[in-house]
Amino acid sequence: MARLREDAKNDEAVGIVLGMLSAVERDSNVTQRHLARELGIALGLANAYLKRCAKKGYIKVRQVPLNRYTYYLTPRGFAEKSRLTAEYLTVSFDFFRRARRDAVSLLAACNERGWKRAALWGAGELAEVMVLSAAEAEVEILCVVDAASGQQSCGGRPVVADLAAAIALAGPIAAIVVTDARTPRESLDAARAAAERLGIAAERVVVPEMLHLSPLSAGAAR
Repeated sequence: MARLREDAKNDEAVGIVLGMLSAVERDSNVTQRHLARELGIALGLANAYLKRCAKKGYIKVRQVPLNRYTYYLTPRGFAEKSRLTAEYLTVSFDFFRRARRDAVSLLAACNERGWKRAALWGAGELAEVMVLSAAEAEVEILCVVDAASGQQSCGGRPVVADLAAAIALAGPIAAIVVTDARTPRESLDAARAAAERLGIAAERVVVPEMLHLSPLSAGAAR
């Protein structure tokens, strides 16, 4: 579990740095606020990553009038962007392959039990893969529950703040699939507590095997 969380953090960091270098390459006048919005991170975190990239020599910062800044990719930054692109593509492909396999297995298990209307708990790449896999398993993904997400949608499904809002929006929910790869244990506990408050059995909160939170996993759902 600790290794999975560390891998998820490392993958996220690679994605943020790569996204930041790409954005600066496209537009040297990009603002920190725009970077934060584009990368889906807090403004303070965007600032911290910019400083880190500048310290490592990937980005050159120049102040212009009206207390604004412009950012330029250095030769070292171009080289790092190329390296990270290759690394991120490799990591992303491996993640997608594992996530796709687990998503199909878990949703097929839900279908076998008649749980054909599901909500996801946690926005992100795993949730997007789950949405992509739902049609194959003949399970409808109604929405994504994520109180901390600034997104309005994930994988084409609306993002809501809590389970009550999910039910109000989409109607009865037969299963809840935990798709938060950053803090899966905390999300599992929160999802089960929310489900119980709304009369949904704890066994209907299920988890992909790649999150290693058995017994409520794809295998147990069968």
